[in-house]
Amino acid sequence: MQTLQELIEAAKAWHDQDPDAETRAELEALIESSDEHSLRDRFGARLSFGTAGLRGEIGAGPNRMNRVLVAQAAAGLGQFLVERAGASASVAIGFDGRKNSQIFAQDSAQILAGFGIKVYLFSQMCPTPMLAFAVKHLGLSGGVMVTASHNPPQDNGYKVYLGGANGGSQIIEPDDKAIAQRIAHAAANQTFDSFARGHDFDMLGEKIRADYQSATIQLLDAQKVAANSEQNLQTKFVYTPMHGVGWATAHPLFNAAGLPELIAVESQVEPDASFATVKFPNPEEPGALDEAMRTANLHLAGNRFGLIIANDPDADRLAVAVPDQNAEHGWRRLTGDQLGLILADVMAARAKAAGRHGALASSIVSSSVLAKVAAHYDLDYRETLTGFKWISKVPHLIFGFEEALGYCVDPNQVPDKDGLSAALVFAQLACDLEAEGKTIADHLVDLGNTYGHFATGQISIRVTDLAKIGELMARLRTAPPAQIAGHDAAFADLLHPVAHGGDSSVGHDQPALPPTDALRFDVTFSASNAGRVIVRPSGTEPKLKCYLQAIGDSAADAEVKLAELRAAMTAILA
Repeated sequence: MQTLQELIEAAKAWHDQDPDAETRAELEALIESSDEHSLRDRFGARLSFGTAGLRGEIGAGPNRMNRVLVAQAAAGLGQFLVERAGASASVAIGFDGRKNSQIFAQDSAQILAGFGIKVYLFSQMCPTPMLAFAVKHLGLSGGVMVTASHNPPQDNGYKVYLGGANGGSQIIEPDDKAIAQRIAHAAANQTFDSFARGHDFDMLGEKIRADYQSATIQLLDAQKVAANSEQNLQTKFVYTPMHGVGWATAHPLFNAAGLPELIAVESQVEPDASFATVKFPNPEEPGALDEAMRTANLHLAGNRFGLIIANDPDADRLAVAVPDQNAEHGWRRLTGDQLGLILADVMAARAKAAGRHGALASSIVSSSVLAKVAAHYDLDYRETLTGFKWISKVPHLIFGFEEALGYCVDPNQVPDKDGLSAALVFAQLACDLEAEGKTIADHLVDLGNTYGHFATGQISIRVTDLAKIGELMARLRTAPPAQIAGHDAAFADLLHPVAHGGDSSVGHDQPALPPTDALRFDVTFSASNAGRVIVRPSGTEPKLKCYLQAIGDSAADAEVKLAELRAAMTAILA
């Protein structure tokens, strides 16, 4: 362990190369006060670069997001891209509205250009799926998106995509480790000012935005949209970008598609790095949609076809709320699994009608109802590890989703989750259903009758000490409960996975998954109904997450069983 003096010397060395006045002042104060705890927090470890890239709190030192750390990451990535693609290496760089996103992107552009790499830098903040689209559309070697997605305001991140054999999707092993090694070498041997820099890069502006819009609109059935527009439909959409970047793309996209005008949540429509009206800018969090619900109650009161559509700050996730007089504020947010079922049925039906064969895919923590949809339409089904870095790589993917509000409806154009294209497909479905006299809530009932009654939920335990997550996981591994809620529970440690994870709803041709830090319990309610519990650390936040699924004879029965699982696991995790 470093001594206080060693920490102070490391802080002084970092301070001397840091170009940011704010983080330099932070270090000066810590050095002056000899604040060992804070210095150790910043210099006793380093933000690890992995398959999610970088993500962490903005601040000084190698264990924070800052200009020095980002420059080192860009240098490591640049070295990797040159080794892989040589003189033809190319990269797109996008950024959202978070603090320092633009300056991180500009630093990265200059350093990557210094390697002789062809750099395309977005001229304005952009949604994450537009960056993923640009990498694929332009046939680039890689991409960088500076975003912390739905993390708290003090965070930022650095997400990396690769072209070529990686298909333009997010990095996975072993590429993450190879990049991390080169980042470590750059950090050990160079300072911020010593990195070679270039300034010859192309700016991505209206052309790439127009190309994305044109490609996304192709997802809609133009004849149905035209027919719906001739009717006096009541379907209306209140929209929030959650203080993020979605509005500048979603608003013109809906207009160009001929869908109903979006009603903006004015208090959240402009990008705001402080996320002033929400505690956490994540539409999954309790209270995150309160502003949208207030707007909806002003404009859509009594309209059973009214809907709330929300994107997270970088617009790669989609949330929807439907009218429900029994819910708080009169609106009920659909779960990620419910939205996944709705969109899967749409995309699978389209594939079947077009004579396309391919696969539906979802992560291990998402509802296994997708296997039922795939079987219904004679499509393949694949279960993957969590994250679209895995889902997007499923061969012949037609549609993929994960319960954390992530949906890929256009894998050939955007090899990642995309809350904007998913919103467009969902909006057309809502209009089509009204033309038949049905609401989204009615449609969910119909889907339950077709595929079975699946209820899903989640327990999320946020911690300040990451060691507590490891302790909980170790306790469950060492002494897994043999019963949950009074029912037998078969235990599987996914660090040592087996094919299709023991889930009988997943086809037997499902290949074994790579090892992952997760624990699975398959619960037997009866001969015909089952439950499932998966416990894992969050990949992006200081949380332990517990995913619950129950299958019942009816929607009400499934909810009762889900409540039993929730109560039992809350006690087990206490």
